[in-house]
Amino acid sequence: MPTLFWTDGLFFLVLVMAGALVLVMRRREHFRRPWRTVSRSTPAMVSLVVIAVYLAVGIVDSVHFFPRADAAGSAAGANEPISLLDHWLGGLRTRTEKTYSEPFAAYAYAKEHLPTADGGQRWDYPRLTYGGAHLVDPESERVRDIAVTGVRGAGQGGLMWLIAAAGIAALIARSRREPIGRVVHRVARGQTPLPWRAMLLTLLLLCVGGGAIAEWSAHYHVFGTDKVGADVLYQTIKSIRTGLLIGTLTTFVTLPLALVLGLAAGYFRGWADDLIQYLYTTLNSIPHVLLIAAAILLTQVYMAKHEEAFASLALRADLRLLFLCLILGLTNWTGLCRLLRAETLKLRELEYVQAARALGVRDHGILLRHILPNVFHIVLISVVLDFSGLVLAEAVLSYINIGVDPTTESWGNMINSARLELAREPPVWWSLAAAFVFMFTLVLAANLFADAVRDALDPRRAD
Repeated sequence: MPTLFWTDGLFFLVLVMAGALVLVMRRREHFRRPWRTVSRSTPAMVSLVVIAVYLAVGIVDSVHFFPRADAAGSAAGANEPISLLDHWLGGLRTRTEKTYSEPFAAYAYAKEHLPTADGGQRWDYPRLTYGGAHLVDPESERVRDIAVTGVRGAGQGGLMWLIAAAGIAALIARSRREPIGRVVHRVARGQTPLPWRAMLLTLLLLCVGGGAIAEWSAHYHVFGTDKVGADVLYQTIKSIRTGLLIGTLTTFVTLPLALVLGLAAGYFRGWADDLIQYLYTTLNSIPHVLLIAAAILLTQVYMAKHEEAFASLALRADLRLLFLCLILGLTNWTGLCRLLRAETLKLRELEYVQAARALGVRDHGILLRHILPNVFHIVLISVVLDFSGLVLAEAVLSYINIGVDPTTESWGNMINSARLELAREPPVWWSLAAAFVFMFTLVLAANLFADAVRDALDPRRAD
């Protein structure tokens, strides 16, 4: 039975609003012109491919439903909703070991007392239940099996890329009314307006790497396991949704406050400006960490007093994530509000605004038709630049235990748990490395794309 979390609904609402905004911007030349500049930037479009893959994972992980009871009649699993991604990654989710194991290992990470054939005991590394279980002699077979399995998975990923590339080439040929052979030749030589060659090469790397990892994960724990034996690769993939929600839902809260208050302060001035300046100055004087900690504490107290309404652990974790997004939005709107106020103070004195006021145009009409379109580039630049900062903020907040719920998969929780794992001897490094690689890739792609958007939309850089 499908179910909809609060964060799911808001996430899809943000995506629909973003899609509607794209359609509106495509109809106006002054909006299309800078985005054409962005589309010709190779780093920006390569980054967009990476972001699109992350976004696809986040969307699939935001479709939740209650699974059916198993054949034995036990409905224990049906009490907790799972996502479509959980269903697809069921093997990674359910194949848990006893405790730590290294990436691609066939044996546990710590020695144990193992029974011998003569009834005694020996001190040795036990075999894993799932990792490398198909190998008869891991010492001699494991390296070759990893290589063969990786090549097979990479070949499957390459085949998927060929199908996708052929479909993209056919669409380009149809839209331009050119023979598909000519389109393939131009793409291969990098002679297209959009950097299709770089984008397809990026997609090839993702498909080949994803195919190899998917094939490996059927037989090994690619990124190892954590303290309770859970697969680290599964945790890392599940953390993508948390990072995306923090970046998008926080923006959903920040934009209305910054737009309304920033435009009002700059346009009306007087007591409205004084009141809004007092509001964001007072808010900035309070340490944001204390506000976030207080909000999370209040959320926990509320859920403790209304346990009957939050019987599901997933629902409790979702509510805490939602409140974290809300409090981050309430503490991050002040910077954009200041920028919009300053720009509005300048725009309200320009000739066309003065002429509109002299002709009797009402204030809300001037704000919507003359002020807002001319500050929209600031909004877009701030949104794309702040996204990566919000993703990193979640990691920092979870590291100090005031972020998302401990049961929620997130890069911050992985880093927090890895903090103690690094103190072991020998250290358990793979949880930290996996979270770092995935978070670094998303933040780097977002920053590169944000740089291109800033350069294209900044009026001072316009040609």
